[in-house]
Amino acid sequence: MAGAVQKEIAVSGVRPTGRQHLGNYFGAVKNFVAMQDMYEGYFFVADYHSLTTHPNAADLSEKSLYIALIYLACGLDPNRCTLYLQSDVPQIPELYLIFNMLAYLGELEREATFKEKVRTQPHNVNAGLLTYPVLMTVDIIIHKARKVPVGKDQQQHVEMSRDLVRRFNNLYKVNYFPEPEPFSFSDTLLNIPSLDGEGKMSKSKPDYTCIYLDDTPEQIRKKIMRMPTDSGPTAPNSEMSVYVRNIFDLLKLVSQADTVRHFEEAYNQCTIRYGDLKKQLAEDIIQYLKPIRENIEALSADENRVYEILKDGGSKARASAAQTLQDVREIIGLKNFKA
Repeated sequence: MAGAVQKEIAVSGVRPTGRQHLGNYFGAVKNFVAMQDMYEGYFFVADYHSLTTHPNAADLSEKSLYIALIYLACGLDPNRCTLYLQSDVPQIPELYLIFNMLAYLGELEREATFKEKVRTQPHNVNAGLLTYPVLMTVDIIIHKARKVPVGKDQQQHVEMSRDLVRRFNNLYKVNYFPEPEPFSFSDTLLNIPSLDGEGKMSKSKPDYTCIYLDDTPEQIRKKIMRMPTDSGPTAPNSEMSVYVRNIFDLLKLVSQADTVRHFEEAYNQCTIRYGDLKKQLAEDIIQYLKPIRENIEALSADENRVYEILKDGGSKARASAAQTLQDVREIIGLKNFKA
């Protein structure tokens, strides 16, 4: 009898920087949930990465637990994937040290995200920011992952990971690490519009511009009803303004196709009432997020369950990482006299 087909390994993580909103969900977490049956998934809370901004210790601990709780509430299943804290895997910083020896100053300084950080936060240009791509590489290769779900803005980091993997394999004349491959569930980068009509939903913007996954129904209604619109179409089949297009973009994500079609026809026939459109959108978002919100409430009342899941996930992640690190130490000639 033939053995089971070995799934490819996929890895992804998120920094615990704040509350998760619809943009985070549709851009990443929803895809992670879908990946559980397609790949052997390792999903982690990137608390080491957060140290580059020197967070308050209590905040970091609280936000790390919150991210894990949100992942679980959205559908990540510890029986189908491995969920863990980055800092629970001590093999990561050791492999990070080793791969820092393979990264060159010039290529790190040319990396787009680093240059942006130098421009926007010149008061805190630390070594962790410079070597961020190296730590990201280690997050991936510590489990010998091949698949890395990323948006287009992160693909340069994965390309550097590929360069570092090739450099290691060539230097030590091995074919040990697979080259990571960035992938997306869509050819287009999904940007969830901000509720103020300016750009995409972002944690760096005011709360009223985002729909958070743990918002109450009343908060959602209030936020949606204050979304800006225009004076309405003046001729049949008019082009939508950015403000109105944003509302329809959100509607298409959470509503039934016939609901979207109804309001599109009303717009094209100049009979649309924006108040009705926004009320419908608010109620459909509330219904869409209801299972997630209920899961958040249940998990928040039983934080010990979240701790246990992270504990078990950390154990699985360490077992995988320990084998990788042992192999790497042997490949590069570091003797191991540990019992």
